[in-house]
Amino acid sequence: MQATLTQTISFEGVGLHSGKPVRMSVHPAAARFGIWFKRTDVTDADNMIRAIYTGVGTKPLCSELSNDAGTTISTVEHVMAALAGCGIHNALIEVDGPEVPIMDGCSKDFVRAIVQVGAQKQAARLYAIEVLSPVMVEENGAVAMLTPAKGLEIDFHIDFPDEAIGRQHMALDMRNGTFVRELSDSRTFCRKADIDKMHEQGLALGGTYDNAVVVDGADVLSPGGLRHVDEAVRHKMLDALGDLALAGAPILGRYTGVKAGHAMTNKLLRKLFADPSAYRFVPCSHAQLARLPGVGVGMADLALVA
Repeated sequence: MQATLTQTISFEGVGLHSGKPVRMSVHPAAARFGIWFKRTDVTDADNMIRAIYTGVGTKPLCSELSNDAGTTISTVEHVMAALAGCGIHNALIEVDGPEVPIMDGCSKDFVRAIVQVGAQKQAARLYAIEVLSPVMVEENGAVAMLTPAKGLEIDFHIDFPDEAIGRQHMALDMRNGTFVRELSDSRTFCRKADIDKMHEQGLALGGTYDNAVVVDGADVLSPGGLRHVDEAVRHKMLDALGDLALAGAPILGRYTGVKAGHAMTNKLLRKLFADPSAYRFVPCSHAQLARLPGVGVGMADLALVA
């Protein structure tokens, strides 16, 4: 069955790129509505933007969506991961600016609010995208791949020169609240030299030590240090879940990322859907429903989140 929120939840924060205040509300929506963003500050053009992979552009550092009128909404991956990880299939997300608030750089605040209000089951069959054969994209030593699996699995490898990150690997079966417990509190990360350079260029003006893990060689500069010794790879998995949620339905398959990012995951989805023999839409059986990320998520899971 599909699900939506039981009531509206609201957030206030800043935009990662602009550093300006942002207000966002996530509303319940009817069955089969899907996930849509609404730019409440846009009144002279179409302000509705569907959360779908074909709308993703080329903005760096995040996933940005646009509609045919050119209205955009960026940094959607963390709230998309929260919705997917909590089993929410239908929602209207109203934002009063061009960016989703970055909060503390992860999905924790979104997840906490979703779990606290709870999900409302809807009388509509849930369909999933079953991966039937391997699909892969490669670029400059990075790889993103989907292979058949009974549920959603994510396997990620990263390798950074900074000793504070280095080589990290994690693989998880995403069923039964795994996202909430294992990934939702892991923050985005960057090198101090990179964030200084971006600020000089007028980019990532909302990026601070409070909403990202900033490293400098072997040192972690963000207050409180790391939430997990492998927080970086966990955040890459969080991003992957959010970007995969732009497929428009849950995926039954194993995602493998090696040094991959937002753009590569989007290219992977485009390649998957360009080959009708590589996937099919299937009505979820009870066994398949039980393996989806949001099934069984509850308040007890929040106690395990930093």
